[in-house]
Amino acid sequence: MIDQLFGSKTRVKLLELFYSNPNRSFYVREITRKIDEQINSVRRELANLLNAGIIVSETTNNKLYYEVNQDFEFFQPLTEIFGKGLPKKSGKKTKASNEESQDDTLKMLGNVELALLTGQFTRDESSGVDLLIVGHVNDNQVHKYVADMERKEGKEVRYTILTPSDFDYRLKIKDRFITTVLGAKKQVLVDKNEILN
Repeated sequence: MIDQLFGSKTRVKLLELFYSNPNRSFYVREITRKIDEQINSVRRELANLLNAGIIVSETTNNKLYYEVNQDFEFFQPLTEIFGKGLPKKSGKKTKASNEESQDDTLKMLGNVELALLTGQFTRDESSGVDLLIVGHVNDNQVHKYVADMERKEGKEVRYTILTPSDFDYRLKIKDRFITTVLGAKKQVLVDKNEILN
């Protein structure tokens, strides 16, 4: 039904991808892989979304990257439709299957209190890391999770694991690494204690 409302299955898949990953940038071939659609159809719909102001583009290292335009006047309503479990302004959350599977995968790592993507995922290399996990986790499971992520993304993922007490201590002393990571552009996967609110 949403396909009919928005005029195209590819457009709906693109909106779901962008609004589920609000601080992530994607290039065309990466998008076609993730949403499993033809490149011409993806290019056409990207042009439509760009013209409408829903997404923005930027060239980095000779690649054209696209990401959701968070200044778009209907950003919040579209996030509620396509955001798949992202926190709403009311604080309520609704889950869709994609987001639930991400949560389930992270639960398999152990007790994850905070998990976020930054670095190459958000094209903000200032943090020096791509994935930060805070919690009591199984190192072998994290290694498998990262290996699977590297296979899906087709690139090496730099990651850091901290215990909650280590993270809290570093936060208190304003540790440069933590300050830099939290100040960088990021996509929050888990924030059990609402540290980043």
